[in-house]
Amino acid sequence: MRLLAFAAALLLMGSATAHAEDGYDLWLRYKPVEAAAKAPYAARAAAVAPVANTPTLKVARAELERGLTGLVGKPASAAAGSRDGVIQLTVAPQAGLGDEGYRIRTTAVNGKKTTVIAGSKDIGVLYGVFRYLELIQTRQPVESLDIASAPKVKLRMLNHWDNLNRTVERGYSGQSIFDWWRLPGHVDPRMVDYARANASIGINGTVLNNVNAKADSLTPAYIAKAAALADTFRPYGIRVYLSARWSAPVELGGLKTADPLDPAVAAFWKAKADEIYKAIPDFGGFLVKANSEGQPGPQDYGRTHVDGANMLADAVGNRGVVIWRAFVYSHEQPDDRAKQGYNEFKPFDGQFRDNVVIQVKNGAIDFQPREPFHPLFGAMPKSNLGMEFQITKEYLGFSTHLVYLGPMYEETLRADTMAKGKGSTVAKVVDGQLDGRKLTVMAGVANIGTDRNWSGSQFDQANWYVFGRLAWDPEASTKDIATDWAKMTFSNDPRFVKPVVEMMMGSREATVDYMTPLGLHHQMGRSHHYGPGPWVAGGERADWTSVYYAKAGPDGLGFDRTPTGSNATAQYAPAVGACFADLKCVDEKDLLWFHHLSWDYRLKSGDTLWDGLVKRYGLGVKYVDGMETTWASVAPYVDAQRHAEVADYLKIQRDEAQWWRDASVAWFGSFSKRPLPTGEKAPPKTLEEYEAMTFPYAPGI
Repeated sequence: MRLLAFAAALLLMGSATAHAEDGYDLWLRYKPVEAAAKAPYAARAAAVAPVANTPTLKVARAELERGLTGLVGKPASAAAGSRDGVIQLTVAPQAGLGDEGYRIRTTAVNGKKTTVIAGSKDIGVLYGVFRYLELIQTRQPVESLDIASAPKVKLRMLNHWDNLNRTVERGYSGQSIFDWWRLPGHVDPRMVDYARANASIGINGTVLNNVNAKADSLTPAYIAKAAALADTFRPYGIRVYLSARWSAPVELGGLKTADPLDPAVAAFWKAKADEIYKAIPDFGGFLVKANSEGQPGPQDYGRTHVDGANMLADAVGNRGVVIWRAFVYSHEQPDDRAKQGYNEFKPFDGQFRDNVVIQVKNGAIDFQPREPFHPLFGAMPKSNLGMEFQITKEYLGFSTHLVYLGPMYEETLRADTMAKGKGSTVAKVVDGQLDGRKLTVMAGVANIGTDRNWSGSQFDQANWYVFGRLAWDPEASTKDIATDWAKMTFSNDPRFVKPVVEMMMGSREATVDYMTPLGLHHQMGRSHHYGPGPWVAGGERADWTSVYYAKAGPDGLGFDRTPTGSNATAQYAPAVGACFADLKCVDEKDLLWFHHLSWDYRLKSGDTLWDGLVKRYGLGVKYVDGMETTWASVAPYVDAQRHAEVADYLKIQRDEAQWWRDASVAWFGSFSKRPLPTGEKAPPKTLEEYEAMTFPYAPGI
């Protein structure tokens, strides 16, 4: 371990650096509890008992002292004693809580109150410390506690789409935080705060490089750089992973093939895994994107995903895992791209090694503002299936649109696959309950960068936060999580919390309305994915265009995925597929995802499809108007710097929501040939003017 570097970082962690309220502290601000409210929440002079000399327990004690110092005044020395009691950090077996769970219990010892934060392993103690401080931050009583919690998902991971030159694919928060050029000689102290933030929400793994990987990541020089990060993250319970480029045996090993059934290829990967584990003993394993969007893979050699994944799994062995992404689509032009992941993986259920996880996006296309749950969930009971969410907002307005993703995550996790009858939710697939799986994964494509506020905007921090909390417990309430985040990040005053949480909870639905209402999808600008582009057509692949998905014409709008169309509904359990295919059953939020309908089709509101579509766009814009009003009203409870930044971004969002509405109405109106509903204004520009807009330097490409 790089002891000197870690010790220096620990000292930096232990003393908060004074700076403006710019968002750097995230939800770990540790601002003082109001004097009048202090007593019920924590003892002012509670003593923190000494801990064993392990790196994780040392950071746990330092975090506790840092938090108590900021929240309720400097804790007393345990040696000197304290009339208000002692906080004790203990590693001891905790029945039913596994290695990472914790228990917080208040007891009386010799008439003195003692709060014991215990875990079977020291990492559980650290998680318990963060929970204890969260209780104080959110003004919950800590006088008498009996709390136990353990994660429901084994691997709770961030996937960084960070490149070695520090650009970030689909990143809108500055450069990559991983400074590969200066590593391993210098580890940026910010890496400690990154690890603290992740540990505070239970994240225990991070993939350091882009899934569109470079083979250089697997060279000795870059393995040493990754090892330096692993040493820094280890006390916080975070293991590092690497995205592996399938063609590395050719690019690095001098082989003429990357065929997974070639013994020389298998030997290359075994030797490479051994090399990595020598440098990083707790290396988590490999993440692989293969045969998708031009990336190399086993299909290049006539082999299958099983052949590729199992060969890598054998190289890793019982030391780690191979996470194989199910985001694939074939070279052939499909009848429906939404079907391809299922078609390529479902036939191999039960054939993957025990240390292979198939990582599946929440929906079958690509992180759209709304998608029905991916049909693979519930369809592969004999395989380890993991969830991949996007935290960065590639299709949701980048970092300048206020979109709380909690409701989107929750919508997916609570969706019922009906695979084993009612109640077979996606959450139960992900946490292993449904099929008795032990190796479980929830991964989020990170929105983190070098911006001072980490995520590009203050409210995008909430998406990082809610992802971690849901990875710990996929059945948690995202409204409760938003409430905790708002209190910890801004203010506990109910005059702030109530309206802001309500605003957050409706923000994603509003964005769906002004971008892709009623089940529309993939209607953004080409390549950069910025702004509306429902007219996008032509190019290398039909399924990279917008017109492929909307199928707008004089006869109507929408993609027919029922038995009369692509029959994608057949990929779901019979009851689910039948509902999606039935206009009397399908939820109108998914209407145009599954059905191609006449412009005069009557919605449940009584509006025609055309009138309802236009009104939906308008409702989204009006919601952003309301967010601006709400945010202005809570100015007294927020520091000026952060309030002004959010207000500026809301203005950007308002303008762009209107742009989405106007451009989309202009395009679809050119097919419907119907008048606008009463009270709806015509777009101020011509369709040709909207189509002519270009954005050559859009970020995150």
